[in-house]
Amino acid sequence: MNADICIHTWPCSYYLDTEKRWVSGRLSLTPIAVRFTADKTGELLVSFHLSSISEIKKESSSLIFSSLTLLEKENTKHWFSSLQPNRNVVFNILEHFWREQLLSCPGAGAQAEPLQMTKGKELTSLLSASQKRLEDTTKVLHYQGEQFDNIAKGLNKIDSEMDVTDRLLTELESPAWWPFRGKLWKGPLEAKPKEEATISGSKNQEGVIIRIPVIITQGTNSNVMPGKFTLLVSGLEISDSNSHVIHRFELKDVDDIKVHTPYEISIRQRFIGKPDTSYRLLSAKMPEAIPVLEMQFSKKIQFLEDALGFVGARKSPQADLGNSIWQAATGRIVSVEQSGSSLGGGGGGGEQAQLQKQKQIVSESETQELKQILKELKSLAVETDTELERQDEVLDVITTSVDRATLNIDKQNRRMKKLT
Repeated sequence: MNADICIHTWPCSYYLDTEKRWVSGRLSLTPIAVRFTADKTGELLVSFHLSSISEIKKESSSLIFSSLTLLEKENTKHWFSSLQPNRNVVFNILEHFWREQLLSCPGAGAQAEPLQMTKGKELTSLLSASQKRLEDTTKVLHYQGEQFDNIAKGLNKIDSEMDVTDRLLTELESPAWWPFRGKLWKGPLEAKPKEEATISGSKNQEGVIIRIPVIITQGTNSNVMPGKFTLLVSGLEISDSNSHVIHRFELKDVDDIKVHTPYEISIRQRFIGKPDTSYRLLSAKMPEAIPVLEMQFSKKIQFLEDALGFVGARKSPQADLGNSIWQAATGRIVSVEQSGSSLGGGGGGGEQAQLQKQKQIVSESETQELKQILKELKSLAVETDTELERQDEVLDVITTSVDRATLNIDKQNRRMKKLT
């Protein structure tokens, strides 16, 4: 992800301490930094990393009203005022990205780890991300299979009801003197088993694909509030910071999803005769949710201009994801084995042992972890392939049933027109 992408900008004023005056300009937020650019000169007056911020506060005094202060770890305090649309909006968004940046940054202990552990953990992280993506895909695929099964059951029900319709029409078409008139359908109707109640247990059994913290804007309202965005196999759920559900979208309710940036999306449900229901969601974790949304709503999702770069950057390496994983894994593990054999073959002493220690980039424990992840990936891939084959068979059955139902309905319609 490009660290220089602009997530949001706000017109405001910045207090330039060296000149003891306020400068009008624009405060901008990137995934990792906060910047302020002066309007008149276009000069970048402030730029610092989010992780260097120790405190974000709303402050005011007799001279400065409705201000926002950012305190760096070096005790440098930055004052921002005249924030538009208002101070609360800017505060909530900055605090969200600051908090997520701190959570994602490695601690001092992780930074102090030796170099040979870094590459192994990098590879493990790559495989773990691929495993999670495949697990998310499997959940959606499983739910899709359940939908196909329900469609097949519905078509079977339509087929049985068309048989009853055929018998009723046959009775109506038969002449009054026909001795079996009135007896053609009573037996089957009485023998017809009671329809079982099909209560969907999706709300109780549905799985959570991913849940991320978000900043929520509803409709055209300029105010924002922190909350959570949950992607379920059967829909989408937006809740507040106390986990109280604000709105739930079933899959069929979503009319369009627009990806404004890799960190911001909008979801809309259209209505006739009343205002649409729409939400705009901003999150530092949104790049993790967008691929799942793209998979669930492939025909309803739209990437706007600022998000097209994200699509290209994400899809181009994904085409070779499997190959890159295997090449990286085999290349790095082979390098460990080769360096180990060279150490055993020569008598290089302490210097050679130290060189071998530096060359080893995947430890034994990490190798075992990689093997376990690869086994799980293989198992998930086999399960996914099996489910896809099963769904292909169900789709063939559905296609045949739909064709048969269409022919039967047309036939019954023509028969009913002759009776009227």
